[in-house]
Amino acid sequence: MQFHVVVSGETLWAIARRYRSNMNQIILANQIKNPDVLVAGQALAIPEPGREYVVQAGDTLWAIAQRYGISVQDLAQVNQISNPALIFVGDMLVLPYFPYTVQSGDTLWAISRRFGASMQRIIQINTITNPSMLSVGQILYIPREPRPVTEINAYITNMSEEGRREVLALGRNFTYLSPFTYSIREDGTITDLNDAGVLEAADTANIAPLLVLTNFRGRSFDSDIAATLLRSPELQETLLTNILSTMEAKGYTGLNVDFEYVYPEDRENYNNFLRRAVARLRPEGYTVSTALAPKESADQQGLLYEAHDYAAHGEILDFVVIMTYEWGWAGGEPWAIAPINKVRDVLDYAVTEIPREKILMGIPLYGRDWKIPWVQGTFARTVSPKEAVQLAQRYGVDIQYDETYQSPFFRYVDGTGQEHEVWFEDARSVQAKYDTIKAYGLRGGSYWVLGSTFPQNWPVLRDNFMIRKYS
Repeated sequence: MQFHVVVSGETLWAIARRYRSNMNQIILANQIKNPDVLVAGQALAIPEPGREYVVQAGDTLWAIAQRYGISVQDLAQVNQISNPALIFVGDMLVLPYFPYTVQSGDTLWAISRRFGASMQRIIQINTITNPSMLSVGQILYIPREPRPVTEINAYITNMSEEGRREVLALGRNFTYLSPFTYSIREDGTITDLNDAGVLEAADTANIAPLLVLTNFRGRSFDSDIAATLLRSPELQETLLTNILSTMEAKGYTGLNVDFEYVYPEDRENYNNFLRRAVARLRPEGYTVSTALAPKESADQQGLLYEAHDYAAHGEILDFVVIMTYEWGWAGGEPWAIAPINKVRDVLDYAVTEIPREKILMGIPLYGRDWKIPWVQGTFARTVSPKEAVQLAQRYGVDIQYDETYQSPFFRYVDGTGQEHEVWFEDARSVQAKYDTIKAYGLRGGSYWVLGSTFPQNWPVLRDNFMIRKYS
């Protein structure tokens, strides 16, 4: 996978030629609506010919395997496709082997060193009888360097047929799926959620579903309802009984607790609730995790932060999701949603309190469009990364990139004369996030939220990682 940033006047044909790529493959990978109109500053994900292939209309896994001289089994395995009949237009497949033309002076040992591949595996794949005898111009198939294994969680709010189809189409990219949300009630019961369709899709895609439990009421998180529960061990036992019943009935594999704006005085009550949840659920084979506010220190002030005890959660739970996004929140001033320097500030603290192998780093799949000059009390509109590029295209403005935040942005003036500022994600910004997951040695990442069209993310993810699956 390579990235290309469009410069003014470039054509897609010229870009494809530069990378010796296929123009249609670039269109599919980036879901380019009008190939004749590109935006200066737009980042494109470029599939590498012979190493990666983007599924086109009419393709079958068998036909793709035949085209590249590999087995369907190998192609399915390296791409974690459990059902060969379920491939989707726009899916980027990595090829288990890529061709290399032997040059003068090449040795098998030097080739294996160059590509980080096992010499024995090269011999096996190419059925080489005499490793010391290579011919200039000979085509060798080189096994792809193994990608690190990571875990990926995805929250989803759309429980409709559209949401079910999205889970099916993207399911090979997820370890966990977290339908949002089941909410607590004062009597220890929980609200219902019409999640049958997305759970069925998760099962088909071999995804472990997590029951998300929140103190969400109406349109916001409710501190008082959390306090009612956290101050009553009896209510907690009732709640856990109801959770266990729901998880068993619906096939959930774990509990993800997302209590936000908890009163600071309930910090230890929250910890004790989590201990009680682990004691009830773990013996039944369920995982228990939480979603944590992005803190930069143990004593960070604010209702969002104070009751979230990083050290206790790291000790008690199977893993945590750190919500490393929303610096550029809808009700605040224009800013990158997840500026990488701030994300790293949070992780620098987090890894001192929580084992790295228990941390899923939050990753936004969306952007925002603010009216500027920003006025207190106004709210930005949420946009998908695809929609953001289309806005820049529509208003004829260049996309810029902030190197400190590792995030794209632009400004435009709408038809009424109102100025806007847009921050979003692109192939470069998510690559910076995946590099951060690797650099910190984290368990993986967690997306908020499915339903926002971000076609570049999925090929970039697959280029970086294999996704851990739990049968």
